[in-house]
Parts: sequence; C-alpha cells; structure tokens
Amino acid sequence: MFWTILSILLLTYLLSNGRHKWIYILYKTLPRDLKAAWRFIKLNHRISTWVKNKTTVASSFARLVKQQPDKILFYYEDEKWTFLELELYSNQVANYFKSKGWKKGDSIGLLLENRPEYVGIWLGLSKIGVVTALINTNLVAEPLLHLLKVADCKALIYGQDNSTAVAGILDSISELTLYQFRGDIALDNAISFSEAIRNEPKEAPIDVAEITPKDKLMYIFTSGTTGLPKAAVISHTRYMYAAVGIYNLADLSPQDVFYNPLPLYHTAGGMLAIGLGVVFGLTVALRKKFSASNYWSDCQKYGCNVSNYIGEICRYLLAVHKPGTKVEHPVQKMIGNGLRPQIWQTFLDTFHVANIHEFYGSTEGNCNLINIDNTVGAVGFVPRLATEFYRVIIIRCDENTAEPIRNSEGFCIRCNQNEPGILVGKIIQGNARSEFTGYADAKATEKKILKNVFQEGDLYFNTGDVLVQDDFGYFYFKDRSGDTFRWKGENVATSEVEAVISNVAELKDTVVYGVQIPGSEGKAGMAAIVDPENNINIADLAAKLKAHLPSYAIPLFLRIMDSMPMTSTFKLKKRDLQNEGFDLDAVKNEHRIYFYDSKLAQYVPLSKEVYQAIIIGQIKV
Repeated sequence: MFWTILSILLLTYLLSNGRHKWIYILYKTLPRDLKAAWRFIKLNHRISTWVKNKTTVASSFARLVKQQPDKILFYYEDEKWTFLELELYSNQVANYFKSKGWKKGDSIGLLLENRPEYVGIWLGLSKIGVVTALINTNLVAEPLLHLLKVADCKALIYGQDNSTAVAGILDSISELTLYQFRGDIALDNAISFSEAIRNEPKEAPIDVAEITPKDKLMYIFTSGTTGLPKAAVISHTRYMYAAVGIYNLADLSPQDVFYNPLPLYHTAGGMLAIGLGVVFGLTVALRKKFSASNYWSDCQKYGCNVSNYIGEICRYLLAVHKPGTKVEHPVQKMIGNGLRPQIWQTFLDTFHVANIHEFYGSTEGNCNLINIDNTVGAVGFVPRLATEFYRVIIIRCDENTAEPIRNSEGFCIRCNQNEPGILVGKIIQGNARSEFTGYADAKATEKKILKNVFQEGDLYFNTGDVLVQDDFGYFYFKDRSGDTFRWKGENVATSEVEAVISNVAELKDTVVYGVQIPGSEGKAGMAAIVDPENNINIADLAAKLKAHLPSYAIPLFLRIMDSMPMTSTFKLKKRDLQNEGFDLDAVKNEHRIYFYDSKLAQYVPLSKEVYQAIIIGQIKV
C-alpha cells in the first residue's frame, strides 16, 4: 500500500510538471526498483543483526553445523564433505596452531589448489584470530615473494604442485616456517601439514582471544590501479557482506547447489561462492581447475542449479560447444562479471540459462552493483532518485590521466546520463555497505581515497574504472583506467611487468599496456621496448619473463622501437601506443612486432598471416 501511494503521488507530481520522460522511466523501472528495494532491506537487516550479535564467519558456520551437520557442504571430485566434517577439520587446524603459540593478528600464507581443506585451513586459523593470506597459485619469483612480505607472513602452507615456486624463493624466506600440504616433502625443513594436524583435538579451541566482526579474516590480493599487488584487508563483516549481497540480490536459497570452478584465492571464488556455503548453508561443488569441456557435465553430475563465471569462461564455453547440439544441465542462474554484451544473448540462447546476474565490484572497494533483471550488458543499477541512499556515482575525469576534473570551487563534477567517467563510492566507516577497510599498506590505502569530492571533508573510494549510467539507472562498464589491465580473469599491473622487463633485458625505456583482441574479454599485454641498436635477445627475454611472471602477465606482443613517443611535456604517449596496438598497418615499418607463442614459450615475428589468424580467432589466445 505504501509503495502504491508513493507511486501515485510521484506520477501526479511528474504529470503536473510536464515531465513525460520521467513518467516513462518510472513506468519502466518501478517493478525492478521495488523488487531491489525489498531485497536490499532484507540484506541490510541481516547485516545489522550480525553486527549487533558480534557474529563472525566461524560463529555463523558453527550455527549451520548445529542445524545441518550431515548436509553436504562440498562436492569435490568424488569426495563429499559435510558441514560437520569441515568443522572438525578446521578445529584441528585451530588447535595445532594455537599449541604452537600462534595468536590473534599473526599472518600465514596459503598457496594451494582448490579443495575443501583450503577452506578448512583459513576457517580454522580464523578461530584463533590468525589472518590467512590467500596467494595466487600462478605466481613465481619476485611477485610471490612480494605477496608474502606485504602480508607479513611468518609461515607458508603450500601444495606439492607449488613446491617448485617456493624453492625458487627459498633463500629469501629462510625465516618462514614451511608446511607442505601433502605428498613427499620436496624442500628441506618443510613440515608435513597433514601429519602435523592429524592427532589434534576436533573440539573447538578454548581460551583464545575474542574475535569480533571487525577483525581481519584474510588478505586477498588485488592489483588495484597501479603498482605491485596489494593485500586487501577482508574483515569478517566484509566477507559476510559479500555473501549476503549475492544471496539476497540474486534471490538464492539454502536449497541451491552452487558450482564453483574459480580459484579460491580470488574474490569471486573464495568469498562469493564459498561465502554462500559457510554463511548461508548452500552446497558448493568445487573443481580443482576450470575446464570448459567439463563445466556443464559437472553441473549435471552434482545437480548445480546456480554457477559462477568470469567473462572468459562464457567465451570458452561457447567456443567448445558443438553448433546444433543441446547441453543438458540444471543451471538456472549464473553469477559473475565480465560477460561481453556482444555474446550475452548468444550465450543465453545456446545454453538456456534463465538468469544472468552480472555484477560489478572489487575485492577492497565499496562500489558494488548487480544486474537482477537480465538487462543485456548492464553490471547493475542505482535509480537516480536513490543516489542519496546509495552514494555510488560517476564523476568526470581527464581522458588521458583519469584524474578527476574539479570545478571552480574545487569539487568534483557528477557526469550526466550516458556520459562516461570514473566510478566512486562514498566511504562511511563502520557501515558494512559503504566502508573501505583498505590494504595492509597504509600508503596504498590512502591513494585510493578521494577527498572533498562533493563537499568539504567527504571521502570517496576511487575505483579507477570508467563506467556510464543510462537514463534508467543501469551502469555499463567501459574501461579500466590507470596502469592496470585485465587478462584471463586476472589484473595485471603494468609497472610490475615493466620492472621485470627492464631488469631482465637491461633496458630503461619500456612501457607496458593492454590491447584489445577481437573476441576476447579484457586486454592482452603488450610491451614497447626501445632498442635502436638491435641488441635485445628476444629468446632470452622470453625465457626470463616466463621465469619471473605468471603466465597471464607475460606480454602477448612485443614492439621493438627506436624511440618512445613523447608529449611536449615529456610524458609517454601510452594512449597512442594502445590505439595502434599490434596492427601491422598502423605501426612504422622499422618497428618490429613479435607474438608470444605459448606452446613454444618463445616470441616469434608477427607476420601478416599470423596477425590475420589472431584477428579471426584461428590462433587461440
């Protein structure tokens, strides 16, 4: 009744003021907005209750264990883990590290493939207040060492598959206690993790420091917009908020079975998917590593009616699908980000999924959006009239520097409808929906905060991403600004890759940027290197890049140049390089272009034939 009366009053006002456009917009969006408002109210009520009751992830999970001890929490290959089994395993982890003197605030790195024990380890550590740093399993050499240092890890739990990577930095981590998860011990002084916890009590640990919702639960690493990966602080409240946002806004229930082939060290796989299990009691099917050919068969095998994705996954699924055949699966909802508008409808028509819940958000940010009504290409919406309640706003920025443009009074300028700009979100500390808990590095935290945005003293989180909002309130992702691009579902910091190239090639003038490849999500890496004397050893460079960078960060293209284009103020014209990309017709003849052949692990000259094969998709990248 309240909403009906409000709608009539609003329509009357608009009609009396001749605002027919707004009447049409209201007519089109009111059902969507009412649905979202109700789900949003439930979301906020639940979070408020958790904060009031000092609920943590571990206490929330313990409640589920009491309610449904024998319900299956995880399917993993041919294993089945119940809620009770994970609780007992996590208690053993907690009791072992408590007995060794670990205490609240200490940090331990976790470098392990997807498996149920992964969750049991960080959940157990959280029961004694130890913070787990979730480490990307693709990392080697300096990037791996950086993550351990920035999270101040005093120990590392690693899988047998990652022992070679750990061995590569062994001399630099001599002070860390090493635990190998399973298998024959490959490194000197490493402790068998499985043996260490085998005989520990399965009861919950006692006499531990109080754990509160605001305490750190884990670190998840993110490239942000510049520099080396940052350790984003994930508190218990933030973890639960991520889960409750997806749960309520996507209208899920405890009876749903969720398919998760994404890595557990990432937000989508480790927070959103796992959070639905440990916070809301859903069953989650895990896969060690994503497989396009097994995606739908896994969903069928485990009875998954909900699954997650990143944009690349959707493209891969379409690529392996045989035209004219129908895939049998029970999936009704898919939740993720990065599905390109160009293949959105084709994906729906091919696989007959009822709902695509595309969302926008970052590990550490407070600008969270979700598409609840299948609007093609949209990452979510905020009605213009609701902006005062949810301050997620697009502001004008310089096209080249991505710096906010300010008016004569020194304040930022809100973009008009359909005008692209930088997305920012108002920071309200203590509010789970709008707070910014930042990074382990205080300086990195400060760089992401915009001050005095619309009034003196206000604070906003700067996403660094360019979005646009249409007349109906829908947001559409346009580009990632700054010095980061996204490839294979991973953020790549250009400065990190530039540093590696400069070191291994002994060259000073290097610039790295992302370039678009038709039919691919994100942008592939390309490096322009100044080498007028033609001294660079391309084969040696390829070998060293492979040794020092994860596979997704190795530039797919090299451009060897005589000099670097500069502005009159001696700034690199990176945008010009990006626009020219790897197009052989766009670059000067004397510039050499190379393509990284991942099968050969070598750079090969980019011929017109290879270029054309990449453009039409004959060569898979």
